[in-house]
Amino acid sequence: MAAEKSLRVCEKGHQYYKSSDCKSCPTCDKENKPKNGFLSKLSSPARNALLHEGIDTVQKLAMYSEKEILQIHGIGPASLPVMRASLEEEGLLFKNNN
Repeated sequence: MAAEKSLRVCEKGHQYYKSSDCKSCPTCDKENKPKNGFLSKLSSPARNALLHEGIDTVQKLAMYSEKEILQIHGIGPASLPVMRASLEEEGLLFKNNN
């Protein structure tokens, strides 16, 4: 049984429906999506999760292992190939993956 969606309003006044506890506004997420860089290649939940942890550069991302990244709420296995590729473009790897 799918959870019932409820109407929400973000602090900017955008209205949206969500069934989860996630407070992320889809309109704000689109407005805040970076135009370039590794964060621009990730889904909104993954991007928001990394930013919440202060991970906003590939150099900071390289300080974590894949296991540690997957433990962050909002990050799933589908994001790892994108992150790996972004690290490799800069000659970096996840911690403990070298």
